[in-house]
Amino acid sequence: MEINEIRVHFVTLPFVCEFRHSLKNGASSKNVVVEVIAQGGEVIGYGEGAPRSYVTGESLESIPESMKRLLGNGSFPWSLQEVSQIWSFVDRLPDKREHNAALCGLELAMLDALGKTECRSIMDYLPKEFMSETVFYGAVLPLGNTKRIEEMSRFIKKLRINRVKVKMGRDLQENKSIIETVCSILDKDCHLKVDVNGAWDRETALKHLPLIADYHIEVVEQPMAPGDPEIAELSSRLKACDAKTMADESACSFHEVKALVAEGHYNMVSVRLSKCGGFRRSLGIIDFLRREGIPFQVACQLGESGILSAAGRILSLLCRDALYHDGSYDDFLLRENVTKQNVSFGPGGQAGPLGGVGLG
Repeated sequence: MEINEIRVHFVTLPFVCEFRHSLKNGASSKNVVVEVIAQGGEVIGYGEGAPRSYVTGESLESIPESMKRLLGNGSFPWSLQEVSQIWSFVDRLPDKREHNAALCGLELAMLDALGKTECRSIMDYLPKEFMSETVFYGAVLPLGNTKRIEEMSRFIKKLRINRVKVKMGRDLQENKSIIETVCSILDKDCHLKVDVNGAWDRETALKHLPLIADYHIEVVEQPMAPGDPEIAELSSRLKACDAKTMADESACSFHEVKALVAEGHYNMVSVRLSKCGGFRRSLGIIDFLRREGIPFQVACQLGESGILSAAGRILSLLCRDALYHDGSYDDFLLRENVTKQNVSFGPGGQAGPLGGVGLG
């Protein structure tokens, strides 16, 4: 397969309503769609990246320069004959976070094009030792007023979803009101996580410990900003509350994850395709975590289109040992999409393979 041209499209995906967390408050997401044109236009592969300044430091403005760097690399496989060329290209790149969203979009587009050329699913190119035919996604609740949280919680209960992530900010009373509302509606067997997106300092974090203990919150995701030295004390305090401390924005590359595991303050890691640079790098991180006995979740960026949702579905199906799965929110979050096919989960959060070739 000869790659003739690569195009980058900037897309704005409007939400059905505003979605707020500690680092973002908006009614849309801005992503990039990468288009690989091959065989004189006979084959077109698509990929997507979700550049977020608060995650990898990337933005829409940085993507063109990142793509120039990636395509200018001497190992880029313009003549793509087998998947090992894609893996070799990715492996030769520096293990840094600042181009991960761009790399994710490019890698997915190449895999999609190759799969279409060979009439194969992307899943055929990936390891299947931990594969499942079914994945059960959890739901995510934003920061919001009590009425909205109540409405969303009732909808989650109606869908029979029992894994819920609740976004939290710095305001203890607001967070307490949200948790109380959620727990008053959802079943007692519901598994609760909270995601802080690095908003807490030491004082704020310690004030939240009774809330975490009283409501049996299982996981606290990225409670402090990456590199905050106070995470050592907080991790110990959370452990006493029977809660795991999960790294997200702190864990965007393999060497970052390796350093966090060595430090021992985070005892769980969130893996997201765009954040980590695509399948090759994400699965490398997951394999390392498996060897170290560190639990992980497969998650998504806020506001992914059907392209990244389809890729995330593949990653989740390859990871039956993940403790949690977040993603495939298209129908629930997006007012407009870039795909014709609906890539969303069903009752109970259940979803399966999309079928078809490439991304499906």
